Order: sequence, then structure tokens, then C-alpha cells
Amino acid sequence: MNKYKLEITVFLSGALTMVLELIAARILSPYVGSSNLIWTTIIGIMLISMSIGYWYGGKIADKNKENDIKILSNYLLIAAIATSIIPILEVLFIGILSMLINNLIIVAIICATVTFGIPSFLLATVSPIAVKIKNSSMDHIGATSGKISSLSTIGSIFGTFFAGFVLIPNIGVRNIILGSSILLWILAFYLYDRKDKKYYALTFFKLIIIIVLNFVGVLLFNFEHPDLLRDVDSEYSRIWVRQIDTGENIYKTLQVDTGLESYINQETGEMGATYLYYYDLFEYYNKEANDALMIGGAAYTYPMHYLKKYENKTIDVVEIDEKMTQIAEEEFGLDKNNPNLGLITQDGRSYLNYNEKKYDTVFIDAFKGLNAPFELTTYEAMQKVYNSLNDNGTVITNIISAVEGDDADFIKYEYSTYKAIFDDVKVFQVNPNNSDDEEQNLILVGIKRNGNINTDKEKEYGELLNNEIKDFTSDKPVITDDYAPIGD
Repeated sequence: MNKYKLEITVFLSGALTMVLELIAARILSPYVGSSNLIWTTIIGIMLISMSIGYWYGGKIADKNKENDIKILSNYLLIAAIATSIIPILEVLFIGILSMLINNLIIVAIICATVTFGIPSFLLATVSPIAVKIKNSSMDHIGATSGKISSLSTIGSIFGTFFAGFVLIPNIGVRNIILGSSILLWILAFYLYDRKDKKYYALTFFKLIIIIVLNFVGVLLFNFEHPDLLRDVDSEYSRIWVRQIDTGENIYKTLQVDTGLESYINQETGEMGATYLYYYDLFEYYNKEANDALMIGGAAYTYPMHYLKKYENKTIDVVEIDEKMTQIAEEEFGLDKNNPNLGLITQDGRSYLNYNEKKYDTVFIDAFKGLNAPFELTTYEAMQKVYNSLNDNGTVITNIISAVEGDDADFIKYEYSTYKAIFDDVKVFQVNPNNSDDEEQNLILVGIKRNGNINTDKEKEYGELLNNEIKDFTSDKPVITDDYAPIGD
């Protein structure tokens, strides 16, 4: 084992670098989201940090003729401490900065640099120093460098798959941070080859510091979020379940990234989000509607409302995240055994691509935080929805957008796309008191054929129907899978 200790160190350093990159997105997501722009920022900052680390590691390796192992061990130890501080920085730095600065990209750049840049930089110094140790002369320097680079890359590949598929959904980010910092300490201890009593004492003291820092971070987080009931890492998202007391009502909420996905009144069990009641318009636009499909379950607040209000109707819910469904059952009261409820754990677009079942209604409420999956917004996706509907069927979609102005692109692109497919399209402003230039919930309704209006429901839904934007127009083009400048 000792013969290959450098190779083991290089492999694990590469793996831990990618683990840090993946957990960076999870740590930052409740504060800045996880859109493509945020991912781009994180990847860019990590690559910059690693590039500087490679350069600096090579410079240090050339400068020091002896004790390269000691230097490498010390850098790993510092990286362990820097990693263990991440939970503290989440509370004392990321959380505060996200409230002080409105620009999410700037916040992401600063937070990724301060929080993850240092350990990434230190881990990148491992490879060039290892090359120097393995090849003190210039003979075979190319082969040695290639071998070390290959091991580091293989480690990165392993770290990516192991963290993404195993660690994050099963043990959570906080345990990964604790485990990573301890593993770095073990590597530093393992590498050092001149151990004496003083070294043992100092090194084990540093281990205590590393563990304490991790637990201080957890305590600070719990103190900062006393209303947080669950902090869950699934395969797809970081999910927060909160209990919020407004003074008048107590709500249980489900948050993914920066977006509030669902909330219910804990005393009455009623849906808290007003826009969800617009989905009931399906029975106005098609009086014979019985079978519904909902894409995007989250806390399943609307499906539960639907099943309670329409006891003889059925609904299938497509939710990609199985852990989301589990939370809906454990925290929000979902009855998975209801015979009128079909649960489908699958990506929404994938389900539409291969679905052969016909529905009277399709509800779309698929968001990750405030970002809509672009693959559910395109012409091709809506064509699949159209094909999944019976004649006179309707699709009802929740959209977060302004009505006019700089932030109105989403609704205008979608309106043009729906108009290219459906025989009639309507837009509703959930809260007509909102300014047209602010982002808000808008409801987009697409009707296949002529619909089948239930005039008996006109009075019941009159207040909602009055909020239709009847003169809505769009100058935007239809969006396609090839060109979708919206969403995540």
C-alpha cells in the first residue's frame, strides 16, 4: 500500500475535487438557484481555482528540492480544514450575501470563489507535486506526468458518479462534507513519513478541530433556520420543508432551490397557492372531462385537492423525483393508495414522448425552483401534449413571467408556441392587482378543437374567468427543442 500512496492520493484528490463541485451546487441552490447560469458559474470558478492550483503546485515543486511529501501533506491538511468550514460559510457568508446583493450571478461568483475556490486550489496542487516526487530526474518525465494526470482524471470520473448516484441521494451533503474533510485528514496523515510524538499530538488536535468545525456549521444552520422541518438531498434537488406561522395561519411549505414549490394550510389542509385553483377551470372548458394528467407533483397539493373535490375522476401524476413523492406522503398527507391516483416516477418530457394514453386534461406545473425545464416548453413538447389529449381536451400551465416589459419573454414565447398548436389559447393573470411588468403567476390554457363549455360552471368560476387577459398578443417566435431561450 505504501508503494502506491502517491497514486492513491492523486486518485482520491481528483475524486474529491468533483465531489466538491457537485456539493457546491447543492449548497448554493437555496440561495441563488441551480439554473444553467449558476452551474456555468460554479464550473468556471472551480476550473479557474484548479488552473491556479496546478500552476502554483508546479512552481512549489520546482522551488523545493526536499520535503515535497511534507508540503503535500500540509496542503491536504489545509484543504481538510477549508472543506470543514463550508457549513459555517453557508450560514455566515452565503446566506447573508444572498440577501445583500440582488444579482444572483455576482453572488454565485463570490460565494463559489470564497467557499469552494480554496479547497479546489489546494487539491489541484497535488498532481504537479506528485509528478515531482515520482520523478526527481528528467528521465521519463512525460510518462510520469501522463500517469499522474490519468489517475487524477479517473479519480474525477469516479468522484462524479459516486457522489451523484450514491452519496448525495443517500447520505446528504452535510455528511459528505464531514466525510470529505476527514478523508483529506487521513490522506495528509498517511502521506507524512516523519511522524513523531509532536506530530501525532498536533495532527490529532487538528482532526478534532475539523470535526468541531463541521458540527458548529450544523448548529449555526439549525439556529438560523428554526422553522426548517426537513433538509433533504435527493438525486435531483435540495429540498426544504418548513413550517411557517404567519400569525393568522400555519403553513407547511416545500422549497426547491430558491423557489416555493408548494404549501398548504396545516389547520385546514387547503392549498395555499392561489394559482392552483385555476386548474379547476378544466371542468368549465370541458364538461365531460374525467381523466387528467399532471406533470410535476412536488408536494402533490393540487392532486390531493383534485381527488377530494372530484371523487369520480382520475389523475395520473408524473414526478421525476421519487423522494419528492415520499416527502409529499410523509409531510403533506398524500394517500398513495387512492385508486383514482396514478403515480409515475419519470421525467415529464420522456413520459409525453412515449405516452399512448389519452387524457381529457393535462396540467403542467413543472419547476425546479423558479426555473421551468425548457424541454417542457417547446413546440415539440406541446405537440406531444396535444396528441395526448382527447378532442375538446385542455392543457393548463402555470408560468412565472411578467405580462409586459423586460421580464415578459417567457409568457410571450409560450403564447406563440401554444397558438401554433392549439385551436384556442387563453392567458389569465392570477392576481390582477399585480403590476404588468413584475414577475408573477400566469395561467396559460390551450384548448384542442372547440372545447366543450360547461355553462353551469360559469357562475362558480366567474371570478377566475374575469381575470383573462383578452387582448394578449405576442411578437415572439415559436420556440423549439433547437431554440429555447427560456427555462433552466
